[in-house]
Amino acid sequence: MPATSDVPLTVGFDLDMTLLDTRPGIRATYLELSAETGVYIDADLVVTRLGPPLLDEIRNWFPAERVAVAVDRYRELYRDHAFAPTVALPGAHAAVDAVRAHGGRVVVITGKYEPNARLHLEHAGMHADALVGDLWAETKGVALREHGATVYVGDHLGDIVGAKHADALAVGVATGPYGAGELLAAGADVVLADLTGFPDWLAGHLAGRPVG
Repeated sequence: MPATSDVPLTVGFDLDMTLLDTRPGIRATYLELSAETGVYIDADLVVTRLGPPLLDEIRNWFPAERVAVAVDRYRELYRDHAFAPTVALPGAHAAVDAVRAHGGRVVVITGKYEPNARLHLEHAGMHADALVGDLWAETKGVALREHGATVYVGDHLGDIVGAKHADALAVGVATGPYGAGELLAAGADVVLADLTGFPDWLAGHLAGRPVG
């Protein structure tokens, strides 16, 4: 429901493929990890399924006894290879600005390692009032509830799960691995092609117009 003077507007955003196109940097990092460790990683495949925790992806390529070390090394390499190629997705800055224009707070709730997520936002010149990383699906919902978010915007089915877990409005954006139909079928309350449509949608939502 729209925010009121008693319930200030707080909007949550996912990071990867919602606010930022992190695919080139993630691909570059996996290629470097593969070259360094000698373990084959299909980086082109990896970037088609962003969203779930890093640990889940690393397990696809490394034996169990090497997973923890590979995760740590990936996060180290990420800082050298991932930020420069990353760009904001269309409408991302305007979407964040729209929340603030309505007196709202922006919280970024992401599955990404939090220190690297923070550096991503700094590199993109994007400010969040709160940032929580290393979360997925229902655990995103816990953070959304803790921060009082009534809307959560994301590209992944796991983001919809998180929004529903927090009783927040689930706004899907078809900029990640799922199309509009898949996001709606998973329970999204509304789906936008990308964030360029978010300011108008938010204005309508706050004015009490129908969600869709």
